[in-house]
Amino acid sequence: MSLIIDVHGHYTTAPKALEEWRNKQIAGIKDPAAMPKVSELKISDDELRETIETNQLAKMKERGSDITLFSPRASFMAHHIGDFQVSSTWAAICNELCYRVSQLFPDNFVPVAMLPQSPGVDPATSIPELVKCVEQYGNVGINLNPDPSGGHWTSPPLSDKVWYPIYEKMVEYDIPAMIHVSTSCNACFHTTGAHYLNADTTAFMQCLTSDLFKDFPTLKFLIPHGGGAVPYHWGRFRGLAQELKKPLLTEHLLNNIYFDTCVYHQPGIDLLTQVIPVKNILFASEMIGAVRGIDPETGHYFDDTKRYIESTLNLNADERHQVYEGNARRVFSRLDAKLKSQGR
Repeated sequence: MSLIIDVHGHYTTAPKALEEWRNKQIAGIKDPAAMPKVSELKISDDELRETIETNQLAKMKERGSDITLFSPRASFMAHHIGDFQVSSTWAAICNELCYRVSQLFPDNFVPVAMLPQSPGVDPATSIPELVKCVEQYGNVGINLNPDPSGGHWTSPPLSDKVWYPIYEKMVEYDIPAMIHVSTSCNACFHTTGAHYLNADTTAFMQCLTSDLFKDFPTLKFLIPHGGGAVPYHWGRFRGLAQELKKPLLTEHLLNNIYFDTCVYHQPGIDLLTQVIPVKNILFASEMIGAVRGIDPETGHYFDDTKRYIESTLNLNADERHQVYEGNARRVFSRLDAKLKSQGR
């Protein structure tokens, strides 16, 4: 019997006190006298338990998943707000909360870190938080924002050497990065309907046009939301790689890039599992995330992605096991070690 490992979960249900503290922090950017102290944020274990037990954990039990890789709320990362110090303080608070959840529910939640990125700031400044989260909190991965500017794309592409210090740490710890943007502050791009999917597609293309994985042959990226437009336009990407005199995508990218199943209808999952090799697909739902409603055509929640995996004709029992558990344990080696230490 496979463990069902959901590799894409965010703490979208954190206690209201977190948002209230963040609003004070944002106000403090203009009025330093109003900047709150970290010690002013008080959230008890009981409050954390209540937010998880009535939300994520309840839905995990209802839908039949066992473990969620749990990171701070993506839209709340908001790296474009304030300077590096603001981002650093905020990331530390959010990462600690996810760690506390993992301690309260060690069988069900494993932490993944956000980084304290800031527009125009050297990505290497995020390394101390990354190290702390891996070494002290037992984080098994990170979320990496390729566009800290919030929809204006002022950062160099992911293939640029400015990112290399982060990649070196990822390789050292053997942790993958989910490539995940945050809130869009560009009115042209709706955060979840456009900016997220644009970023997924953009990140893939940045890797395609580069030779990043020649420099980092063991680097691992997880591109969420089913890869944005990638599976749907696989022929376009294959053709572009050919024109650019790159190797076949199976050699050029698919030893390093993986996709999750945060795709919210059956035809989408059918396409993903038909086009992308099974070894590159990891189960995920991003439950209580971008799309929280019930699909009137099916009567089930859009983000109940396990139903689609069970229904697709493109996967046999062994392949489903790989999607649900095997691939996650291979890509997230620290998760595998943690589960083995628990006898799982």
